[in-house]
Amino acid sequence: MNKFLRKLSVWQIIAIGYALVILLGSFLLSLPFSSKEHIWTPYLNSLFTATSATCVTGLVVYDTFTHWSGFGQAIILLMIQIGGIGFMSIITLFAMMLKKHIGLYERKIIAQSAGSNGRTGVVRLIQKVLIGTLIFEGAGTALLMIPFCRDMGFWKGLYYSVFHSISAFCNAGFDIMGFQGQFSSFTNYTGDPIVVLTLSTLIFWGGIGFIVWADISDNKFNWKKFQLHTRVALIASVLLIGISSLLFFLFEKDHIMKNMSAGEAFLASLFQAITPRTAGFNTIDTASLSESSSLLTMILMFIGGSSGSTAGGLKVTTFVVLLLGVFALSRNKGEISIGKRSIEQSQLLKAFTLFSLYLLTTVIFTLIIVAIEPFSLKSILFEVISAIGTVGLSTGITPVLSITSKLLIMLLIYIGRVGIITFVLAFSDTKNNSAIKKPTDRILIG
Repeated sequence: MNKFLRKLSVWQIIAIGYALVILLGSFLLSLPFSSKEHIWTPYLNSLFTATSATCVTGLVVYDTFTHWSGFGQAIILLMIQIGGIGFMSIITLFAMMLKKHIGLYERKIIAQSAGSNGRTGVVRLIQKVLIGTLIFEGAGTALLMIPFCRDMGFWKGLYYSVFHSISAFCNAGFDIMGFQGQFSSFTNYTGDPIVVLTLSTLIFWGGIGFIVWADISDNKFNWKKFQLHTRVALIASVLLIGISSLLFFLFEKDHIMKNMSAGEAFLASLFQAITPRTAGFNTIDTASLSESSSLLTMILMFIGGSSGSTAGGLKVTTFVVLLLGVFALSRNKGEISIGKRSIEQSQLLKAFTLFSLYLLTTVIFTLIIVAIEPFSLKSILFEVISAIGTVGLSTGITPVLSITSKLLIMLLIYIGRVGIITFVLAFSDTKNNSAIKKPTDRILIG
């Protein structure tokens, strides 16, 4: 078995690992005791749910509370946790518990899974990821218990707090608030500061990146000692949230937020700016957003969170490098500068490659689904971006998509979670077939 694994590339192991978790989860969800009515769930819908949970997306064909039993919800929550912190983190945890040696090859896989470039210190990084996850999810549970236990009683409030704390921190977007109305998410808590701010904080720190956590921890919150990646991720994330919150308020103050108080409007705008970082919860009806807000939401979903985090999307640091690259090229500069540092040209090339792949994939899948489904271009484009960005927000068309469209959306969710580069490399021949350099030439650009 070990010899077989070593024949696989790092990319293939990561892709296969997520696929195996999805297949096992889909089988368990299809069983009668996973549904509240104790009936077999159609396998395609179980597979869709397992894919969405493992890839921490949140797009669903059933309301999680209405359809799934306690056992089914527990399976979904377990897949969310595995998918959120990475299946390699779980494997590392068991290896440490059993005191198994983790070799260089295994460290390479763990590093790639966690979003780290190096192979040294990866086990320590995973330890920090696991401890940090426990701290954030525990604190989130404690805070959410205040309103949930008040409204639901202690035990039910505790369960709901645990479920939504894990789902928020893993940027999964699954909720069990369906007892207040199917697919209602947190629309009944729009003006509750504890719920909104707790979920927002969990989403932010879950989507900021494990590497950022480790850097902040190692440098004792000393900003001057932070790596460039950490500074860029934090500044860009805060700016995106701040600017987007203001724009959502301006777009919706005479629309959805017309009858809200100033406090409710502030919380609604803030949450609507944070949740497209691939969280998938909503406190206002997504389908009722204005055209401007819908477009802004799609842009935020496409950008996503930070590298090496529970979030998906293009990634905020990639977006920053792209912007700086365009700015530098437009001024005919030979290098990209951030403060006193410069970015390698290879990083810019990788950023443009990622952007091109994400954009091309989004366009192709949108084109195919538009040809199949009777829904508007806006609704389908929203669904496609939500899937590849592993967000989970929807205008409500997910449950009524055709079989073909569901399969396409599942594929997008899977690609979005394992990473589009990982997906491409997993199914390509990475061997260097020729060392011969071909003659160079020029073509006109622009």
